[in-house]
Amino acid sequence: MVRKILLVMCMWVVVQTVHAAQNQIDGLRLWPSPDNTRIVLDMSSAPEFTYFLLKNPNRLVIDLSNTSDSKALSLQSESGDLISKVRYSTPKNKNSARVVIELTRAASPSLFAMAPDKPHGHRLVIDLADGGGSSSSQSSSNSSKPSVVLDGSSSHRNRDIIVAIDAGHGGGDPGSIGPAGTYEKHITLSIAKKLEAMINGERGMRAIMTRSGDYYVSPNKRPELARKQKADLLISIHADAFSQPQPKGGSVWVLSMRRADTELGRWLEKSERHSELLGGAAEVISDKSSERYLAETILGLSMDHSMATSHDLGNKVIEEMKQVTSLHKRSPQAASFAVLTAPDIPSILVEVGFISNPQEEKNLNWGKHREKLAKAMFTAAKRYFKQVPPDGTLWALERADSRTHTVRSGESLSLLAQRYNVNVSRLKAANNLNSDVVRIGQVLTIPRT
Repeated sequence: MVRKILLVMCMWVVVQTVHAAQNQIDGLRLWPSPDNTRIVLDMSSAPEFTYFLLKNPNRLVIDLSNTSDSKALSLQSESGDLISKVRYSTPKNKNSARVVIELTRAASPSLFAMAPDKPHGHRLVIDLADGGGSSSSQSSSNSSKPSVVLDGSSSHRNRDIIVAIDAGHGGGDPGSIGPAGTYEKHITLSIAKKLEAMINGERGMRAIMTRSGDYYVSPNKRPELARKQKADLLISIHADAFSQPQPKGGSVWVLSMRRADTELGRWLEKSERHSELLGGAAEVISDKSSERYLAETILGLSMDHSMATSHDLGNKVIEEMKQVTSLHKRSPQAASFAVLTAPDIPSILVEVGFISNPQEEKNLNWGKHREKLAKAMFTAAKRYFKQVPPDGTLWALERADSRTHTVRSGESLSLLAQRYNVNVSRLKAANNLNSDVVRIGQVLTIPRT
């Protein structure tokens, strides 16, 4: 009798141990974007899974071995139009769970497991590439601002200067997280939208966004989106972080063709998950091309020009940012970030402060501070393009119709306005001046009357 009781107890312990080891679905999160939807299943331990697609109707079926299906699966309100429902179905066996994602149209799935990374634990990530959705990730707000055309033809002789704004991270990738729980992805999108409004409010400039909402876009795809829209500049916005809370201040980064020289640069390179150097260049140069040498030469010249322009613009951003926040570095730094690798588009990455620093996290949560940071980037871009407007743009046309004057001793802005018969306000606007003060030796652009 005692042996039977012991045997029953042993079997109960075994059953309870197996039950305790069973994986659990702790939650479901979803981020729709114009051409990709990401679903994340939060798991109590590493998932073991297989999957397959069904048609008529379209469904993605995921089998999770040794997993409970007791957790309810519900979609959030902002789930997009690709996914209609997420539900359980009859599992392969009593110890597994079968999750069915009902789709409104065909999509290409990519599934992978992710190890714990604070604040999240184990996850199963499901990326669905939308086969029938929009292919553009630019913002709809103000994105239809027209270019000015000289005549009725399709040739844009005085087009807008196009600035691509890249809000770092997004969707299932929150970026760095501050001590108080602030997500980098929210800070960067807020600043990006403020910058977008400023650019679209400027005659002769137009902004496009690599993401306009809380969804994920691969760093390698961001410069590709800018290139498709024929951008003249790409500004990628991020909030810095480090392993210690002490570092603070903003910085500007440009592309490096080698590994970063500083500890911070190496830290940031490591934190970018898909930093494939020259992802854009690989598309330009084909191994099968009979003109490979020529293509490489042209690409090299284009890259050199873009990098020189990026460095010049980076200095101007730093000059403006130092009036808004402290600086971590007072000159542009170089690192191999994937988002900077478009060979034909000047690109800078602006770190607006250290979200890992408690005080700077508070600053970044202040709307007025984010407005000032956006204004610094806008003013720097405007200063640069006023000096070197891209060929074919309205600003290039206006500069060709302008004259220059070097300020001499005893001359003032009002005196020069009177001499050249232009308004002081026009003179200030043409030279991006915030005050009536001019200095000896300063070269001013004098607009035609």
